[in-house]
Amino acid sequence: MSGSNSSDASFAHAAPPHENGGAVPLDLSVHGMPAAGDALRAQRTRSGRWQMMAVLLVCAAPVIASYFTYYIVRPEGRRNFGELIQPQRPLPEVLAHTSDGAPVALSSLKGQWLLVSVAGGQCNAACEEHLYLQRQLREGLGREKDRLDWVWLINDQAQPPAALAPAMAQAQVLRVDPQALAAWLQPAAGQRLEDHLYLVDPMGHWMLRMPAALDKSNASKAKRDLDRLLRAASSWDQAGRADAAH
Repeated sequence: MSGSNSSDASFAHAAPPHENGGAVPLDLSVHGMPAAGDALRAQRTRSGRWQMMAVLLVCAAPVIASYFTYYIVRPEGRRNFGELIQPQRPLPEVLAHTSDGAPVALSSLKGQWLLVSVAGGQCNAACEEHLYLQRQLREGLGREKDRLDWVWLINDQAQPPAALAPAMAQAQVLRVDPQALAAWLQPAAGQRLEDHLYLVDPMGHWMLRMPAALDKSNASKAKRDLDRLLRAASSWDQAGRADAAH
């Protein structure tokens, strides 16, 4: 074909003469190309990383969506009563103790929403007020109350009064080292750790701090926060801990 002959002629003219008079063979060697096996392994590694990221995003999506709904997509003028904690702080891997001295991993509280108070074992009037509010806020959730546990963390060695036994029967009461608590929870500026109620999500993250001024007169505002959060998380959160049957 004329096109083939023309191309052959062009290559022949383009080849420089060999020192013995012949044409120098055209060098078609390729340098620097990776081995096929290395390229395939690199492609598989990249693919595996993308698949892992996709799985993590799928798992986290409901939680992210619920917080986004609660804190970002909200009616104009709406305000949270509690203060959002950023970044959220996970339950520490420390041992707590029950009232009879049995050791319990604090992280075992994961799997439920937790409404937490902190106070010494003697439980002064402010402590009793918090225990009362915790119970009332939980009961006020109606059929959703089984998604939330109320927790009293005792930060000293004092024994609770016998009169509090009925309340303690309904609450999760654990004694925790005060330094471990102080490394996890934090009061607002100018306040003490005992002045607040703290909300922990089912994944074990402390994510909301109620104002120190919380009392019966404004407890309805705290309940609105709880209602909104539980409603926003209803697609992924269920009552009871996943390992409760074990």
